[in-house]
Amino acid sequence: MEPLILRILILMAGVLALGFVGYLVTTILRESPGTEKMREISHAIRQGAMAFLRREFTTLAGFTVVVFIVLAVFIEPRPFVAIAYLCGTFTSALAGWLGMNIATLANARTANAAISSWARGLKIAFSSGAVMGFCVVGLGLLGLSIIAFIWEDTHVWLGFAFGASSVALFLRAGGGIFTKSADVGADLVGKIEKGIPEDDPRNPAVIADNVGDNVGDVAGMGSDLYESYVSAIAASMVLGVIVLGTAKGMLLPLLLSAVGIVVSIIGALSVRPKEVEADFEKQVAKAHAAMNKGVYVSNILMIIASFFIIRFYVGELGLFWALIAGLIAGFLIAQATEYFTSAEHGPAKKIANAAQSGAAVTIIEGFATGLMSTVIPVLLVATATVLAYIFGGLLGIAVASMGMLINLGMLLAMDCYGPIADNSAGIAQMAGLGKEVRARCEALDSVGNTTAALGKGFAIASAALASLAWLATYFKVANIDIASLTNVGVIAGVLIGGMLTFAFSALAMKGVGAGSFAIVNEVRRQFREIKGLMEGEAKPDYVSCVDIATKRALKSMLLPGILVLAVPLVLGFTLGPEAVAGLLIGALLTGFLMAVMMANAGGAWDNAKKFIEAGNLGGKGSDAHKAAVIGDTVVTPSRIPPDLH
Repeated sequence: MEPLILRILILMAGVLALGFVGYLVTTILRESPGTEKMREISHAIRQGAMAFLRREFTTLAGFTVVVFIVLAVFIEPRPFVAIAYLCGTFTSALAGWLGMNIATLANARTANAAISSWARGLKIAFSSGAVMGFCVVGLGLLGLSIIAFIWEDTHVWLGFAFGASSVALFLRAGGGIFTKSADVGADLVGKIEKGIPEDDPRNPAVIADNVGDNVGDVAGMGSDLYESYVSAIAASMVLGVIVLGTAKGMLLPLLLSAVGIVVSIIGALSVRPKEVEADFEKQVAKAHAAMNKGVYVSNILMIIASFFIIRFYVGELGLFWALIAGLIAGFLIAQATEYFTSAEHGPAKKIANAAQSGAAVTIIEGFATGLMSTVIPVLLVATATVLAYIFGGLLGIAVASMGMLINLGMLLAMDCYGPIADNSAGIAQMAGLGKEVRARCEALDSVGNTTAALGKGFAIASAALASLAWLATYFKVANIDIASLTNVGVIAGVLIGGMLTFAFSALAMKGVGAGSFAIVNEVRRQFREIKGLMEGEAKPDYVSCVDIATKRALKSMLLPGILVLAVPLVLGFTLGPEAVAGLLIGALLTGFLMAVMMANAGGAWDNAKKFIEAGNLGGKGSDAHKAAVIGDTVVTPSRIPPDLH
């Protein structure tokens, strides 16, 4: 009877998450989207984002069908692994679609709320980000638990996680290439050549830039963290069955995830920003304080709840301490990321100061900041891994990865807040709202730059720890006792795995470069050929830039995705499973370091630019500002982290 009750409670937690999503959506849609001009801009962003996602899903569908057939024919138990794979792809895609759908409805509502209240604007943007967060954890827990309750076979559970991984790979790469192509194209011509503001409606690429925030940083990031979340749970279940037996090993990770949803909802509800005077730095500080309160509340409640669950269900506390190791590591990595990327701290301010010496010094300082920012996350993940292994063996490592992701609903809400706030600032600029309203939206956007960087840092660190759990799972499933560095196949695998990170990143950056080049040419053409455009007397063709970014992104995402999936198969069939273990180790090492460096350097450069735009060091239009824009533009293509799974 006890397992049945626990299964019901787990399913109820998933339903609760989706019920909370319904409540948030109702609250958001009650708000006014503003003036006719604001509605028009928001509608254009929404149309572009949804059109891109439809075309991306169409491309992904062909790949999914091929993989489904292969799994159904070759992988035991047939066809259940293939069915689970299909369920994983569907739920991941659904979470991304739902989250982005609401994000494109919330941007104008956030800007309109900021007319009367900075705090109301923040609340709407955060609630919209929470829609993405709780869609991910609700659908992830429901999907995986239903699959596990129907088929108590570890291979079937891994099939579901593989489906989520496939979607994440393509949505993250495709969305990332789109958003960075549009961002670079808009900035190079608009800010550098024409000297107009970031979201000036005269810029033909401005709608594509705002579309990119949604497809890359909402749908793409959501699917990425959905995959990490499902992977951590599935890996814990597989290792749990080996260590604890079928019932406890399967149910413990699901039960912890269910409690994580409940405490994340409490944390999200505790984010209650208070109105503050019209001061940029005070508004930014208050916003961080409000969101941090939600993180503290959810973390404290999770520590208490997990203690009692593990103590009374498992009977010993080793796994509890492993979970705490992961949870604390995740929290400290978030704090380190905030330090290296926030405009309130030294690293971003040093980059801004370096901009006074020109673009070259700005780039050097930003790159050095990104490199140095890898130290703390690596040490924290290494420490968490060692402690987790001491406390709980290989299962402890998997549980530690769950600890880092256990409050994902709350953490992803903060991350997806960023692009929504960015869109609202763009709409405020394009709709010609008052200076005070634009200043409020700029403050919201500055906070969003930091929360987005936090989300990226957290996603990368959690993916690294989840990858370690997968590595442990692979060793168990493949019956590998040791991958010795005296084995030439393992050495080859490590080298090839390390190379994969650079090849993936290069192909993604080349895709951004090609897309940016095409958009720059299109924007220049429109400024040259459309009479009265620069004077604001004519309307640009926004659709053409969205179309260019879409085509380039869909074309560029295929080769990196195929490469990541094909190389392990080729290596396994030629050099054996030990070589694949080496490949996983090499890819994890270089992928983790490069992803942290890229994400943190990008966040720091972006906020250094925002710091100057807030009126410091000469403000907008100064030589320092132009240098900061160039620095931010240079790093933009590199902010597509290599997929660690």
